[in-house]
Amino acid sequence: MKAVLLAGGLGTRMREETEFRPKPMVEVGGKPVLWHLMKIYATYGVTDFVVCAGYKGEQIKSYFLNYASQANDFTIRLGRDGSVQFHGDHLERDWTVTVVDTGQATLTAGRVERIEPYVRGEQFMVTYGDGLADIDITELRAFHDSRGLLATITTVRPLSRFGLVDIDDQQRVTRFREKPQMDDWVSAGFFVFEPQVFEYLRESDQMMLENEPLAKLAAEGQLGAYRHGGFWQPMDTYRESQLLNELWDGGRAPWKMWS
Repeated sequence: MKAVLLAGGLGTRMREETEFRPKPMVEVGGKPVLWHLMKIYATYGVTDFVVCAGYKGEQIKSYFLNYASQANDFTIRLGRDGSVQFHGDHLERDWTVTVVDTGQATLTAGRVERIEPYVRGEQFMVTYGDGLADIDITELRAFHDSRGLLATITTVRPLSRFGLVDIDDQQRVTRFREKPQMDDWVSAGFFVFEPQVFEYLRESDQMMLENEPLAKLAAEGQLGAYRHGGFWQPMDTYRESQLLNELWDGGRAPWKMWS
């Protein structure tokens, strides 16, 4: 099983960070959000990753090419030899990471289409590189397998962005509700796909994954919805990145399921 991580978008709504780096490389607790997502997957035994790079993708390539030197102390012999001795080890030593340049302007469906050679013939998962959740990957996969469909999305009921005001028929305020949980479900960006899904992604460079391709799968009755009732937090704005850092720094990060 491979986990495909979408990490190529521009992140225009949080320019404070993404002017200098791709959004999945924005740090939470001193580590990129991308790393946190990979640790979630690794907790459930998924350690084979395909990263869809695009905007400032060279930073993602550099991060993984130099991972050992960033994660360990080392001694380097300067000069022609240039040998490096790393001291200790890191917990990610068994990960396999394939970084694929999927284009600067490619939309999400096209990015998934372009990594087909790396997951050919396999069931695989796809995740947006800008949101964290305490999702049970094993349970999600079991749900998908039990339905026998081509694709499954993970859905959540988010909190309202605004506090709500209840008003009676006399135009009197009866109560305030501070950002209540909504009744509707939205996609949390964790998907399970069968290889046949690529047939829905042909010539999809300018398609969003959740528009034409998934809409067609839904119309054909081939799209399941796994309901996640736990924590989920997107990182669409600078304020949301601060919130994730506050949870991490306070030891209250629900997505940290590893020791």
